[in-house]
Amino acid sequence: MSSNYLEFRFKIAPLQPASEILVAELGYLGFESFVEEEDGITAYIPAEEYEDDLLAGVHILQSEEFEITYSKGEIEQVNWNEEWEKNFNPIMVDDICSVRAPFHPAPEVEYDIIIEPKMSFGTGHHATTHMMIQHILKNNWDDKTVLDMGCGTGVLAILASLKGAKFVDAIDIDNWCYQNTLENVDRNDCDNINVEEGGAELLQDRKYDMILANINRNILLRDIPVYIDCLTEKGGLFLSGFYEEDIPIIKEACVENGLTYIEHFERSNWVAVKFVK
Repeated sequence: MSSNYLEFRFKIAPLQPASEILVAELGYLGFESFVEEEDGITAYIPAEEYEDDLLAGVHILQSEEFEITYSKGEIEQVNWNEEWEKNFNPIMVDDICSVRAPFHPAPEVEYDIIIEPKMSFGTGHHATTHMMIQHILKNNWDDKTVLDMGCGTGVLAILASLKGAKFVDAIDIDNWCYQNTLENVDRNDCDNINVEEGGAELLQDRKYDMILANINRNILLRDIPVYIDCLTEKGGLFLSGFYEEDIPIIKEACVENGLTYIEHFERSNWVAVKFVK
Protein backbone atom coordinates (compact mmCIF):
# COMPACT_ATOMS: atom_id res chain seq x y z
CA MET A 1 0.00 0.00 0.00
CA SER A 2 1.75 3.09 -1.23
CA SER A 3 -0.44 5.91 0.10
CA ASN A 4 0.03 7.51 3.50
CA TYR A 5 -2.67 7.18 6.12
CA LEU A 6 -4.06 9.42 8.82
CA GLU A 7 -4.26 7.85 12.26
CA PHE A 8 -6.99 8.99 14.64
CA ARG A 9 -6.75 7.98 18.31
CA PHE A 10 -10.16 8.25 19.97
CA LYS A 11 -10.45 8.16 23.77
CA ILE A 12 -13.98 7.16 24.80
CA ALA A 13 -15.79 7.19 28.16
CA PRO A 14 -17.77 5.10 28.80
CA LEU A 15 -16.34 2.72 26.22
CA GLN A 16 -19.53 0.86 25.22
CA PRO A 17 -21.70 1.12 23.27
CA ALA A 18 -19.98 4.27 21.97
CA SER A 19 -17.00 2.32 20.60
CA GLU A 20 -19.17 0.10 18.37
CA ILE A 21 -21.23 3.04 17.17
CA LEU A 22 -18.14 5.10 16.38
CA VAL A 23 -16.54 2.27 14.38
CA ALA A 24 -19.69 1.89 12.28
CA GLU A 25 -20.01 5.62 11.60
CA LEU A 26 -16.34 5.99 10.70
CA GLY A 27 -16.54 2.93 8.45
CA TYR A 28 -19.27 4.57 6.40
CA LEU A 29 -17.08 7.68 5.97
CA GLY A 30 -14.14 5.78 4.48
CA PHE A 31 -12.06 4.77 7.49
CA GLU A 32 -10.53 1.43 6.54
CA SER A 33 -9.11 -0.20 9.65
CA PHE A 34 -9.72 -0.10 13.38
CA VAL A 35 -7.73 -1.19 16.41
CA GLU A 36 -9.43 -1.64 19.78
CA GLU A 37 -7.61 0.03 22.67
CA GLU A 38 -8.24 -0.16 26.41
CA ASP A 39 -9.60 3.38 26.47
CA GLY A 40 -11.00 3.71 22.94
CA ILE A 41 -10.13 2.93 19.34
CA THR A 42 -7.52 3.87 16.76
CA ALA A 43 -8.86 4.40 13.23
CA TYR A 44 -7.09 4.79 9.89
CA ILE A 45 -8.11 6.54 6.67
CA PRO A 46 -6.13 7.23 3.46
CA ALA A 47 -4.81 10.78 3.64
CA GLU A 48 -6.31 11.65 0.25
CA GLU A 49 -9.78 10.53 1.43
CA TYR A 50 -9.87 12.87 4.43
CA GLU A 51 -11.42 16.35 4.40
CA ASP A 52 -11.29 18.80 7.29
CA ASP A 53 -15.05 18.66 7.95
CA LEU A 54 -15.39 14.89 7.53
CA LEU A 55 -15.93 14.18 11.23
CA ALA A 56 -18.69 16.78 11.45
CA GLY A 57 -21.08 14.09 10.21
CA VAL A 58 -20.22 11.64 13.00
CA HIS A 59 -23.26 11.81 15.30
CA ILE A 60 -21.71 9.98 18.26
CA LEU A 61 -19.05 12.72 18.56
CA GLN A 62 -21.85 15.20 19.32
CA SER A 63 -23.54 12.97 21.92
CA GLU A 64 -23.76 14.24 25.48
CA GLU A 65 -23.89 10.64 26.78
CA PHE A 66 -20.20 10.03 26.06
CA GLU A 67 -16.96 11.91 26.37
CA ILE A 68 -14.92 11.39 23.22
CA THR A 69 -11.66 13.15 22.42
CA TYR A 70 -9.23 12.41 19.60
CA SER A 71 -5.83 13.24 18.18
CA LYS A 72 -4.72 13.01 14.55
CA GLY A 73 -1.38 12.11 13.00
CA GLU A 74 -0.03 11.01 9.61
CA ILE A 75 1.72 7.67 9.21
CA GLU A 76 3.24 5.67 6.40
CA GLN A 77 2.26 2.17 5.28
CA VAL A 78 0.61 0.11 7.99
CA ASN A 79 0.84 -3.66 8.18
CA TRP A 80 -2.92 -4.09 8.48
CA ASN A 81 -2.84 -7.85 8.92
CA GLU A 82 -0.45 -7.55 11.85
CA GLU A 83 -2.62 -4.85 13.43
CA TRP A 84 -5.89 -6.76 13.30
CA GLU A 85 -4.30 -10.09 14.21
CA LYS A 86 -3.25 -8.50 17.52
CA ASN A 87 -6.82 -7.39 18.24
CA PHE A 88 -9.17 -9.83 16.51
CA ASN A 89 -10.88 -12.31 18.85
CA PRO A 90 -13.23 -15.12 17.75
CA ILE A 91 -16.95 -14.31 17.76
CA MET A 92 -19.59 -16.77 18.96
CA VAL A 93 -23.25 -16.20 18.03
CA ASP A 94 -25.96 -18.11 19.90
CA ASP A 95 -23.48 -20.94 20.59
CA ILE A 96 -24.11 -22.15 17.02
CA CYS A 97 -21.92 -20.01 14.77
CA SER A 98 -18.28 -19.02 15.19
CA VAL A 99 -16.54 -16.30 13.20
CA ARG A 100 -12.78 -16.59 13.59
CA ALA A 101 -9.45 -15.89 11.93
CA PRO A 102 -7.38 -18.63 10.24
CA PHE A 103 -4.91 -18.68 13.17
CA HIS A 104 -7.61 -19.38 15.79
CA PRO A 105 -8.28 -23.01 16.82
CA ALA A 106 -11.44 -24.54 15.34
CA PRO A 107 -14.33 -24.64 17.85
CA GLU A 108 -16.94 -27.39 18.05
CA VAL A 109 -19.90 -25.54 16.56
CA GLU A 110 -22.35 -26.22 13.76
CA TYR A 111 -21.19 -23.31 11.61
CA ASP A 112 -17.50 -22.37 11.69
CA ILE A 113 -16.65 -19.40 9.47
CA ILE A 114 -13.06 -18.35 8.82
CA ILE A 115 -12.64 -14.67 7.97
CA GLU A 116 -9.55 -12.61 7.24
CA PRO A 117 -11.05 -9.14 7.13
CA LYS A 118 -8.07 -7.01 6.06
CA MET A 119 -9.73 -3.61 5.48
CA SER A 120 -13.31 -4.84 5.09
CA PHE A 121 -16.20 -4.27 7.50
CA GLY A 122 -17.98 -7.35 8.78
CA THR A 123 -16.04 -9.54 11.18
CA GLY A 124 -19.02 -10.20 13.43
CA HIS A 125 -17.74 -7.84 16.10
CA HIS A 126 -20.14 -5.07 15.18
CA ALA A 127 -23.70 -5.27 16.47
CA THR A 128 -25.26 -5.10 12.99
CA THR A 129 -23.27 -8.06 11.65
CA HIS A 130 -23.94 -10.03 14.84
CA MET A 131 -27.72 -9.50 14.51
CA MET A 132 -27.77 -10.35 10.81
CA ILE A 133 -26.02 -13.61 11.69
CA GLN A 134 -28.78 -14.22 14.26
CA HIS A 135 -31.43 -13.71 11.56
CA ILE A 136 -29.69 -16.18 9.25
CA LEU A 137 -29.43 -18.74 12.04
CA LYS A 138 -33.13 -18.38 12.87
CA ASN A 139 -34.48 -18.73 9.33
CA ASN A 140 -34.63 -21.48 6.70
CA TRP A 141 -32.20 -21.04 3.79
CA ASP A 142 -32.50 -24.48 2.21
CA ASP A 143 -32.51 -24.23 -1.58
CA LYS A 144 -33.02 -20.43 -1.44
CA THR A 145 -31.61 -17.91 -3.89
CA VAL A 146 -29.90 -15.19 -1.85
CA LEU A 147 -28.47 -11.70 -2.27
CA ASP A 148 -25.94 -10.29 0.22
CA MET A 149 -25.85 -6.58 -0.67
CA GLY A 150 -22.92 -4.62 0.75
CA CYS A 151 -21.23 -7.91 1.58
CA GLY A 152 -18.08 -6.49 3.27
CA THR A 153 -16.06 -9.58 4.19
CA GLY A 154 -18.69 -11.95 2.78
CA VAL A 155 -19.49 -13.41 6.21
CA LEU A 156 -23.29 -13.29 5.72
CA ALA A 157 -23.11 -14.79 2.24
CA ILE A 158 -20.89 -17.57 3.56
CA LEU A 159 -23.27 -18.40 6.42
CA ALA A 160 -26.26 -18.42 4.05
CA SER A 161 -24.35 -20.86 1.85
CA LEU A 162 -23.49 -23.06 4.83
CA LYS A 163 -27.18 -22.99 5.82
CA GLY A 164 -28.18 -24.60 2.52
CA ALA A 165 -28.78 -21.75 0.05
CA LYS A 166 -28.97 -22.81 -3.61
CA PHE A 167 -26.76 -19.90 -4.64
CA VAL A 168 -25.74 -16.50 -3.29
CA ASP A 169 -24.85 -13.25 -5.05
CA ALA A 170 -22.45 -11.23 -2.84
CA ILE A 171 -22.13 -7.63 -4.04
CA ASP A 172 -20.16 -4.66 -2.73
CA ILE A 173 -19.32 -1.32 -4.30
CA ASP A 174 -15.91 -1.20 -2.57
CA ASN A 175 -13.02 -2.97 -4.34
CA TRP A 176 -11.37 -4.00 -1.06
CA CYS A 177 -14.59 -5.71 0.02
CA TYR A 178 -15.00 -7.37 -3.37
CA GLN A 179 -11.45 -8.77 -3.24
CA ASN A 180 -11.77 -9.76 0.41
CA THR A 181 -15.07 -11.57 -0.14
CA LEU A 182 -13.51 -13.54 -3.02
CA GLU A 183 -10.72 -14.66 -0.67
CA ASN A 184 -13.04 -15.54 2.20
CA VAL A 185 -15.47 -17.43 -0.06
CA ASP A 186 -12.56 -19.54 -1.30
CA ARG A 187 -11.26 -19.96 2.27
CA ASN A 188 -14.62 -21.40 3.37
CA ASP A 189 -15.07 -23.62 0.26
CA CYS A 190 -18.36 -21.99 -0.76
CA ASP A 191 -18.48 -22.65 -4.50
CA ASN A 192 -22.10 -21.48 -4.89
CA ILE A 193 -21.33 -17.82 -4.08
CA ASN A 194 -20.96 -15.37 -6.97
CA VAL A 195 -19.03 -12.21 -5.98
CA GLU A 196 -19.47 -8.95 -7.89
CA GLU A 197 -18.22 -5.38 -7.56
CA GLY A 198 -20.89 -2.70 -7.91
CA GLY A 199 -24.15 -1.34 -6.55
CA ALA A 200 -27.90 -1.68 -7.02
CA GLU A 201 -27.51 -1.06 -10.76
CA LEU A 202 -26.40 -4.71 -11.04
CA LEU A 203 -29.78 -6.00 -9.86
CA GLN A 204 -31.89 -5.48 -12.97
CA ASP A 205 -34.02 -8.50 -13.88
CA ARG A 206 -32.76 -10.60 -10.95
CA LYS A 207 -34.91 -12.54 -8.47
CA TYR A 208 -34.03 -13.71 -4.95
CA ASP A 209 -35.88 -15.59 -2.22
CA MET A 210 -33.86 -13.85 0.50
CA ILE A 211 -32.07 -10.48 0.49
CA LEU A 212 -29.58 -9.34 3.14
CA ALA A 213 -28.53 -5.67 3.21
CA ASN A 214 -26.37 -4.37 6.05
CA ILE A 215 -25.43 -0.92 4.75
CA ASN A 216 -26.75 2.37 6.17
CA ARG A 217 -30.06 4.13 6.43
CA ASN A 218 -29.78 6.51 3.49
CA ILE A 219 -28.57 3.91 1.01
CA LEU A 220 -31.23 1.48 2.20
CA LEU A 221 -33.99 4.07 1.78
CA ARG A 222 -32.76 4.77 -1.74
CA ASP A 223 -32.47 1.13 -2.76
CA ILE A 224 -35.38 -0.57 -0.91
CA PRO A 225 -37.66 -0.32 -4.01
CA VAL A 226 -34.95 -2.06 -6.07
CA TYR A 227 -34.59 -4.84 -3.50
CA ILE A 228 -38.36 -5.37 -3.39
CA ASP A 229 -38.54 -5.64 -7.18
CA CYS A 230 -35.94 -8.43 -6.93
CA LEU A 231 -37.73 -10.28 -4.15
CA THR A 232 -39.85 -13.35 -4.94
CA GLU A 233 -43.36 -13.67 -3.50
CA LYS A 234 -43.16 -14.51 0.25
CA GLY A 235 -39.43 -13.74 0.10
CA GLY A 236 -37.56 -12.29 3.08
CA LEU A 237 -35.78 -8.93 3.27
CA PHE A 238 -33.32 -8.46 6.16
CA LEU A 239 -32.04 -4.93 6.76
CA SER A 240 -29.48 -3.50 9.20
CA GLY A 241 -27.02 -0.64 9.52
CA PHE A 242 -29.32 1.83 11.27
CA TYR A 243 -30.53 2.77 14.74
CA GLU A 244 -33.67 1.81 16.62
CA GLU A 245 -35.13 5.30 16.12
CA ASP A 246 -34.84 4.78 12.33
CA ILE A 247 -37.23 1.79 12.33
CA PRO A 248 -40.39 3.88 11.54
CA ILE A 249 -38.94 5.43 8.37
CA ILE A 250 -37.48 2.10 7.21
CA LYS A 251 -40.75 0.32 7.99
CA GLU A 252 -42.73 2.97 6.11
CA ALA A 253 -40.55 2.56 3.00
CA CYS A 254 -40.99 -1.22 3.10
CA VAL A 255 -44.70 -1.38 3.92
CA GLU A 256 -45.68 1.13 1.23
CA ASN A 257 -43.88 -1.13 -1.26
CA GLY A 258 -45.87 -4.19 -0.24
CA LEU A 259 -43.79 -5.76 2.53
CA THR A 260 -44.94 -6.93 5.97
CA TYR A 261 -42.87 -6.24 9.09
CA ILE A 262 -42.08 -9.47 10.96
CA GLU A 263 -39.60 -8.73 13.75
CA HIS A 264 -36.35 -7.04 14.66
CA PHE A 265 -33.37 -7.61 16.90
CA GLU A 266 -31.79 -4.79 18.91
CA ARG A 267 -28.20 -4.58 20.12
CA SER A 268 -26.45 -1.45 21.44
CA ASN A 269 -29.20 0.71 19.88
CA TRP A 270 -28.53 -0.83 16.44
CA VAL A 271 -31.28 -2.96 14.87
CA ALA A 272 -31.71 -5.67 12.25
CA VAL A 273 -35.23 -5.95 10.81
CA LYS A 274 -37.01 -8.74 8.92
CA PHE A 275 -39.75 -8.05 6.34
CA VAL A 276 -41.65 -10.50 4.12
CA LYS A 277 -43.20 -9.81 0.72
